[in-house]
Amino acid sequence: MITTMIFKKLSLNGVLLGILLTTNLFLSRKGVTTSPICPNGSDSCQVSLGDLFDRAVKLSHYIHSLSAEMFNEFDERYAQGRGFIAKAINSCHTSSLTTPEDKEQAQQIHHEDLLNVVLSVLRSWNDPLLHLVSEVQRIKEAPNTILWKAMEIEEQNKRLLEGMEKIVGRVHPGDLGNEVYSTWSGLPSLQLADEDSRLFAFYNLLHCLRRDSHKIDNYLKLLKCRLIHDSNC
Repeated sequence: MITTMIFKKLSLNGVLLGILLTTNLFLSRKGVTTSPICPNGSDSCQVSLGDLFDRAVKLSHYIHSLSAEMFNEFDERYAQGRGFIAKAINSCHTSSLTTPEDKEQAQQIHHEDLLNVVLSVLRSWNDPLLHLVSEVQRIKEAPNTILWKAMEIEEQNKRLLEGMEKIVGRVHPGDLGNEVYSTWSGLPSLQLADEDSRLFAFYNLLHCLRRDSHKIDNYLKLLKCRLIHDSNC
């Protein structure tokens, strides 16, 4: 029993070390740093607004890339022939938030409102991402690549939220935006005994994560163009 426990601990340490090394390599290739968007905090941040947006856009694109890769990997491994996609349409927990569906709609929204949309969506993912990291480890034969991507997205989403709060404070001093977000109640679905139902819950969550991370990526590029380049881009 003791030998088994030691082996499991060593195996977990090896997995975590592999995740760390893979993450650092992936980040360096994507041009994303592991430091906070504004290391010195919101009160003493000396980074220009343009640089803050540059870092936020790179980070959001990185998160979306990981989300898309994780969804595709899960889809190929667990969802083939199960008809999940038909059931996943319009069933995201963030659907209660009013968000522009495309670039044309986003361009009609005042930048202050669009910034608040970004904050709301990011905050809405704090809880589900936290539980995704713990529950994905229970999936039968789940590859380590899915685990480390879930861990990485959870961490980088927190970094991006902190960075966006600093950007909002810089654009509108004294204002950290609204506290609106959509609550998530999907944890029991990730713990269902029925395998098909449980896998669909994961599929749906990853599908929604890919969708929302894509929206955030597009919103931030639009906001950067509008606020930094006076829409000349």
